[in-house]
Amino acid sequence: MGIVELILLAVALSMDAFAVSVCKGLATEKATWRHMAIVGAWFGGFQALMPLIGYFLGSTFAQYITAFDHWVAFALLVLIGGNMIRESFSKDEEETSSSLAFGVMLTMAVATSIDALAVGIAMAMEPPAIHILLAMLLIGCVTFLLSAIGFKVGNLFGAKYKSKAEFVGGAILILLGVKILLEHLGVISF
Repeated sequence: MGIVELILLAVALSMDAFAVSVCKGLATEKATWRHMAIVGAWFGGFQALMPLIGYFLGSTFAQYITAFDHWVAFALLVLIGGNMIRESFSKDEEETSSSLAFGVMLTMAVATSIDALAVGIAMAMEPPAIHILLAMLLIGCVTFLLSAIGFKVGNLFGAKYKSKAEFVGGAILILLGVKILLEHLGVISF
């Protein structure tokens, strides 16, 4: 996976955090730089940490599943992406409070970064092994920026872009999964 793919992956993974940040901004009366930094730090921090945890989990078990690791990476990315696309069409509106309290933000940061854990597992199985520190840095920084921007967008415009962000993120993850599978099967090479 090259730098372009890592950036696309970072954008895709940040879409859940972006969508939640939009909702947080919508629920907040006045968005300040401090609010934007808090939201960005929570989401960016967890989005950076979870791939590392997943990478170490995947590396631990990679030797046992090398014969079908490309299928595992493909399945994980397609499932995560498909779920994001499904959620983008959901009519259910989630109730979001304006609270930036520790417990509230911890819960939201963990919930929006579970997919990054699964992607970390997939990264461990992608030969050659992805430079996890670069991936963490990109994912964390992109998520920080998009979450802070999402908070402000939500505060200014409302929830208009939430479903579009989830759809785009899901589509990117599915395409990355297909690319990994096709490369391993020798259909394409980049």
